[in-house]
Amino acid sequence: MTPAPASIGDALAAIDTPALIVDLDAFDFNIARMAAFAAEAGIAVRPHAKTHRCPAVALRQVAAGAVGQCVQTVGEAEAMIAGGISDVICTNEILAPSKLARLAELATRAKVGLLVDSAEGVERASRAAVAAGSVLDVLVEIEVGMGRCGIAPGGPAAALARLVADAPGLLFRGLQAYNGRAQHIRTHAGREEAVSRAAEAVRATQAGLAREGLVADVIAGAGTGTFRLETAAKLWTELQVGSYAFMDGEYASLEGEGGAVQPEFRHSLFILAEIVSAATADRAIANAGLKVMSTEQGRPSVFERPDIEVTGVSDEHSRLELSLDAPPLGLGDRVRLVPSHCDPTVNLHDWIVAVRGDVVEDIWPVTARGASR
Repeated sequence: MTPAPASIGDALAAIDTPALIVDLDAFDFNIARMAAFAAEAGIAVRPHAKTHRCPAVALRQVAAGAVGQCVQTVGEAEAMIAGGISDVICTNEILAPSKLARLAELATRAKVGLLVDSAEGVERASRAAVAAGSVLDVLVEIEVGMGRCGIAPGGPAAALARLVADAPGLLFRGLQAYNGRAQHIRTHAGREEAVSRAAEAVRATQAGLAREGLVADVIAGAGTGTFRLETAAKLWTELQVGSYAFMDGEYASLEGEGGAVQPEFRHSLFILAEIVSAATADRAIANAGLKVMSTEQGRPSVFERPDIEVTGVSDEHSRLELSLDAPPLGLGDRVRLVPSHCDPTVNLHDWIVAVRGDVVEDIWPVTARGASR
């Protein structure tokens, strides 16, 4: 790991740039808001660790009422459990024997689950659990519009659930009904329609499970873009939200009900960057580029500066263009860049600098950085 860009107690101005920072006031607001929503709705929250890759964040979410964490890889599961999280589900199909062996070993120390969408996946997971002397929780993943993984809903999914229920070392817990594409549909009506189709798939599968004498105690899915819709459907039992804690630019641009763009969560994650060139009054160059932030969902924005547009991002720099009436930026000035996609941005950093006001309150290691296996 690279050295941390700051120390606890440092002033904001002392942070070595570029740095990934979290505004704790906004972060705490986001965690509390989701926790309060879930408590009032009577639904569980299982935040996705692929967003933050950081046990310190996960522990704060659990302290606020989250039942555990989702992860996407076995490496992320290992990092979360090593960091003190005792309930993890890998929201992915894991097939490699070596990976399944690692997951099954983790299940001797914590509550661990995974997804299946094939009979082969069931058989391999069962063998690994039996060999480790552990039990793996299993959700059958159904296709609800994502077009990625997932068995057909209804009868095929129910038949697979029966295989899980009969397999040694596995415990059938329920269904994974997650539509990642729905999270990023810009209009509220479009997201509502996508969740409605997903609900139909869930109901069809519940009927199939009943014919098999099975019940899905857990129906998991949803995300930051649709969690209110899944909750309103009264089918889902766990929300697998992730980006709400940090709130990136892409999620903040989604239309709410009625067409307004009014995010209910605050931007808390930023790239703190420094102006290293200001050769003209209408242009400035910041020392943060592709090596510290992802731009596949678009260029970043400058926090609370609508008069500045990021017009280009290269390896080490961002080009900022100022409107005619914008206050100029000088050498050494600092800006907070809001990344368009928080998940891959976090994965570019070893540390998150947690700031409250103008003071560094904590330094969080991103221990699951690069844990893609």
